[in-house]
Amino acid sequence: MQRLIKFFRDVAKEMKRVSWPKGKELTRYTITVITTVAFLSIFFAVIDLGISELIRLFFE
Repeated sequence: MQRLIKFFRDVAKEMKRVSWPKGKELTRYTITVITTVAFLSIFFAVIDLGISELIRLFFE
């Protein structure tokens, strides 16, 4: 139990040392992540559709 308490104390100490992003940075990072996820979702949906159509073309 003592090791667990020490672990959480160390975690709390490290969290105080972390450099957290400011508001503008956080907004920019969030927009970047959402844009990337949307692009990759559309990209893989198009690839999936293309492969599905090729399979239907050859096997139907």
